[in-house]
Amino acid sequence: MTISALLFDKDGTLFDFSRTWNGWSMSMLTDLAQGDTARLAAMAEAVSYDLEARAFRPDSLVIAGTNDEVAEVLSPHVPDMDVAELAQYLIRTAAEADLAQAVPLAPYLEALRDAGMKLGVMTNDGEHSARRHLTRSGVLDHFDMVIGADSGFGAKPDPDPLLAFCTTVGVAPAQTAMVGDSRHDLIAGRAAGMHTVGVLTGMATKEDLAPLADVVLPDIGHIPAWLAR
Repeated sequence: MTISALLFDKDGTLFDFSRTWNGWSMSMLTDLAQGDTARLAAMAEAVSYDLEARAFRPDSLVIAGTNDEVAEVLSPHVPDMDVAELAQYLIRTAAEADLAQAVPLAPYLEALRDAGMKLGVMTNDGEHSARRHLTRSGVLDHFDMVIGADSGFGAKPDPDPLLAFCTTVGVAPAQTAMVGDSRHDLIAGRAAGMHTVGVLTGMATKEDLAPLADVVLPDIGHIPAWLAR
């Protein structure tokens, strides 16, 4: 097995999903509810967010969906914003969320680049938010390409954005691994003809990911050892 490029999902992969997004989402829903507890409950149900636990349920659309998809399901409960305005609100506020790195990213990514690896990010989040998160984490310049669902290549589980990365960095899909925490990530990777690596820093279990993954690891920090094997 020769792998020369790694394409990472962002949320749940580079950043621990629960530690990054559960708290932000509670603040976001509370803000949009404007003191209306019925509206708050309806929005939480729409995105499968447990208000008592202050955590997403494993079946939430938010885990692998795009900002537009999340805005669509929230929009009926936010009468003062249309879907486009709500999607922009999500992008703008999410860009400033408190980020919990799955591993210390800067030294980890530096080591991969020193080993000659091409690196990219493909997220169903917007490209602006992705670049903002990577910039705030001090690692944007470690990546050869950053692709969001709004970058013009489509969104996962469509393989087209993954293939766009391969074309840009000049590495064949068969020499590339898609790394992600959701079935969407791995379905896209398989469809693109890539190796697939599942990680458990999102909401999916090993049992969820194993049928679609070449390997399931606790987090991205275990990838160098897997490559060495």
